[in-house]
Amino acid sequence: MLSFARRLLGRPLPRRESDSQRLPSLIALPILSSDALSSVAYATEAALGVLLLAGSGALGLSLPITACIVGLIAIVVLSYRQAIEAYPEGGGSYVVARENLGAWAGLVAAAALLVDYTLTAAVSLMAAAQALSSLLPGLLAHETSLSLLLLALVGWANLRGLKEAGRLFVVPTYAFVVMVALLALFGLQNIVFAHGFRPDAPPAIAALEPLGLFLILRAFSAGCSAMTGIEAIANGVKVFREPSARRAQATLLVMGVLLALLFLAVSGLAYLYGIAPNPDRTVLAQIGLRVFGPGNPLYWFLQISTLLILGLAANTAFAGFPRLAALLAKDRYLPRQMAWLGDRLVFQNGIGLLLLVSALVIVVCRGNTNVAI
Repeated sequence: MLSFARRLLGRPLPRRESDSQRLPSLIALPILSSDALSSVAYATEAALGVLLLAGSGALGLSLPITACIVGLIAIVVLSYRQAIEAYPEGGGSYVVARENLGAWAGLVAAAALLVDYTLTAAVSLMAAAQALSSLLPGLLAHETSLSLLLLALVGWANLRGLKEAGRLFVVPTYAFVVMVALLALFGLQNIVFAHGFRPDAPPAIAALEPLGLFLILRAFSAGCSAMTGIEAIANGVKVFREPSARRAQATLLVMGVLLALLFLAVSGLAYLYGIAPNPDRTVLAQIGLRVFGPGNPLYWFLQISTLLILGLAANTAFAGFPRLAALLAKDRYLPRQMAWLGDRLVFQNGIGLLLLVSALVIVVCRGNTNVAI
């Protein structure tokens, strides 16, 4: 049994190799930012889905809502850069709130983050399974099993250690960024030379609710799903090679710029092409069909990279949850076992707890992201 575990997770690493497990920025970026960057695939659709309740005429509000969210992203990124400078040991919102507002404020922030990390892991993997079943309808009845399989794979990669996780997540994250960037460039070319900047009319859909401030704020809140995962870099400063704080600040800025640009591109193209949420095809897929065409290999690459990054977005939770749990354990707010460093120099008890609770969420929600949200 022990031999099997060694083959599965890898040989134990001596503590003196802990520094060698730290990562360069180019690998730390996909590990800690896959969740934030993957939100580009569904944030615009989340906002449009709420606005659609007021009829297709309300979809035009997606652009000002997107602009407001991008401004909020900028504020949060700059704030976390300051937090990293002030707290180079990491900890993010928990440490900042505890040191400046007291223990109770820190615990409220920590509790919110632990819940958020758990739901991030579950929802991201369920969304990935749903993306796959959209491509292969025969898998619709097996979405829960697919979600649990993806969860097991992501957990296994993290239990093997940071370097192994980094190798797994680098290619899909960068592939998704490249494909959305190509989508934006090809879309801009089409708009400038063929389509024009006059937006298409979206499909006529009757209003179910009046368009009021509350509905607009609901759409803004839904679109703020684009901000999920920004916290992870501030929590994971120790993941970076020295000088870790400076590398984390630079990586956070790069991630914020990429997130803002990709989010603006998707929302802008959706507005100009008159795209509305469709139960059979995601907003991003609809844009891809308009820009690339159904027979273009780039459309398939876009869909596959989206599927992969949604599946791997849960890694942000696996990077952040165990480290935050370890901080809480050192402060005696969680069992001290959560701060134990395993044979592979990761907080394996925190990873195990996240696996267990995320699996429970997936089973209870039967693989349905709407139920979980």
